[in-house]
Order: sequence, then structure tokens, then C-alpha cells
Amino acid sequence: MVQQDVIIIGAGAAGLMCAATAGYRGKSVLVLDHAKRAGRKILISGGGKCNFTNTKAEPHNFICDNPHFVKSALARYPSTDFIELVERHGIDFEERKHGQLFCLNDAKDIVNMLLTECEWAGAQVQLRTEILAIEDQGEQGFVVRTSQGEYLAKAVVVATGGLSMPKLGATPFGYQIAEQFGLALKPTVAGLVPFTWHAKEKAIFEPLSGISLPVTVSAEDGTEFSEDMLITHRGLSGPVMLQVSSYWQPGEAIYINLLPGQDAHDLLQQAKQHSPNQSLKNTLSQWFAKRFVEAWTKHLALEDKPLKQFDHGPLQFLADNLNRWPLIMNGTEGYRTAEVTLGGVDTDELSSKTMEAKKVPGLYFIGEVMDVTGWLGGYNFTWCWSSGVACGLAV
Repeated sequence: MVQQDVIIIGAGAAGLMCAATAGYRGKSVLVLDHAKRAGRKILISGGGKCNFTNTKAEPHNFICDNPHFVKSALARYPSTDFIELVERHGIDFEERKHGQLFCLNDAKDIVNMLLTECEWAGAQVQLRTEILAIEDQGEQGFVVRTSQGEYLAKAVVVATGGLSMPKLGATPFGYQIAEQFGLALKPTVAGLVPFTWHAKEKAIFEPLSGISLPVTVSAEDGTEFSEDMLITHRGLSGPVMLQVSSYWQPGEAIYINLLPGQDAHDLLQQAKQHSPNQSLKNTLSQWFAKRFVEAWTKHLALEDKPLKQFDHGPLQFLADNLNRWPLIMNGTEGYRTAEVTLGGVDTDELSSKTMEAKKVPGLYFIGEVMDVTGWLGGYNFTWCWSSGVACGLAV
């Protein structure tokens, strides 16, 4: 039986970061993954350019039942530290809006960097290896039985990710390990995911597929984001919808401000005063594409008539919907297109400093498998780096 100090299950962002960190501390590290390639989610992220971190990453950018849990790891390994690592490897990158950093060349640069770090640190990465069982042997450590043989390790790190993007090989294996060792889980659901239409709205808005609008969207709990909304043939997507989806519950409405930063009632009153004979649709076409105006007024059953014929009530209804259009969506596209998984291993079960399970010495959980989910914009990778380093310094 091959003996290691640390076995890491999962050769993704968190697992590789943890492996290099532990390896540099002189630990013997073996990373195991069933996939054919390491870092598959990194490779497809950011349209192949990998939005690898965010310059503005703060604890409030993360969703967790315990909002204080992320503070320690983020403080000890902030995004500036990862940026320095990227620079040391000579990787060219650019900053886009909202502090998002992307590779200029290719996401492969980040994977190659992590694999190089593992190599320099003496950490082995073994792919095409299926984990069959993990057994706690007490003071001896853990026996990890795999399709490639058995291994003994003092510490086992679970870095298996969530359920999003099953085509990349996502499985519930990490949650099953947690359950095996008696750790509580928070319910899992797709996050950072597009919404889907109900049949009635689909018939009206599907022909507008491809239209994008700058909007502000809020969830029932008041969480609000301002970004572009994209109308698709299936529903609503774009950065703003992905963001708000993580705060949405089935059956709840989302509220869309089509004129962010503007008072729709004032605008309509001014238009009515200056151009009383102008039709409603022509008025709205000052601000939106005509195709959108046609569909939106049909959806709200608004009659196209001159503005002067709109008295206070209908004008207020129109203004209310322009600034806070309530929509109840059918659902989301689910894990198939979700960028992350909400929920996972309950952080109350883990040390915020080391990521070790409080009940099971030597067992650690890092990255997306736990109940920590970042906003869109490089935050989820930031958590992978920070939690990976925190764990790598502890194992």
C-alpha cells in the first residue's frame, strides 16, 4: 500500500492549489481525479479566457449560511496574492469591468501554471483514477481504495466541486463522502444560472432572442444587481440574471428596472407634456428596441394610444413596470448550464482556518463542495485559491 502525507481528491482549481501549497511545505502529496484532464472547469471558464479572480473580492461577495466563515481564508490569501503568482509565471491578463481579471491568451495558462507549481512542489497528479472507498483507520490515517490501487494517507482533502456542468464530469461524490463521515449538508441547487420562461411569456418574448438591455434586477429578498440582461429563446440570461439567480427561490418574482437610475414617471410626464400626440410605442422606442416595445406592451396588455389619453392611473402603472417590472419565471436551466452549485457541506462542520472537519480529524473540504458560493466575476475561483491555500498550510 502506497503511503502519502496527503491525498487530495479532485484535480480542479482548489485541489491543485492545495497540492502545491502542501507540497512546498515538504508534504508528500498525491492528487487523484477520475477525469482525463486536470482543471477542466478552468479550461472552459470565461469563454476559454478564465476569469481567474477579482480585484475587489470581499466577504460580502460570497453566499454562505455563515457569512463570517470566508473571512479568515480570504484575509490570509487575498486575490492580490494570486495575481502575484500569475505575474510570476509571465501570464498576460487584462482587467475588465467590476474588477474581473481574464487571461489574455488562454485559460490553459492557468492550468499549466497550477500543474507547474505542483511539479515544483513535488506534488503528484494522477488522472483517470476512480475512488472506490475511503476508510478511516484512526491514528494510522485513511485508506483510499481506487481503481489504480490502495493508498494510505494521514490527511484526505475533498476538492470534488459541485454538481454544475455534469458534462465536465461533475458528480455528488464529495457530498457522499461528507455524509459517510456524518457531516451535515445544506440543500444543493443550481446557482449563477439562466432563467426559463413560462409558456405564455415564451410565446411573446422568444422572438426577441439575442436582444440585450442594461437593467437593474432585484430578488424578493432585496438583493440587487445592475448589468446586462440577455433575452434568449428559453428565458432570461446575461450577467445580471446569473447573479440574481443565486438569490431567487422557485415561485418568487424577480423585479426588473428597465430604466436604471431614471424615474420612469418623470420621463413619461415630460414626454406627455412635450409630445402629447406621440403614441405610447413611439415614446418607449426612444429607450428600447422596437421589437422589445412590441412584445413588452403586449405582455402588459397596454393599448397603443397617444400619451395625452393616459390619465394618472395607467401612466403610473406604466411607470411602475418600467422601474419595477415583476416577472415570475418558470424556473432555471439547472445544473446543465449553471456555473456553480449553491449549498453543500455545512460550514458549521468545518474549521474556517484550516477547512478540517471538526468531527473527523484529518478530513478536509475545500472549494465548491462546501456551502460557499461566490458572485459571478472570478469570485468562485478566488474561493478555490483561498480555501486551497488555507488547507494546504494545515494538512
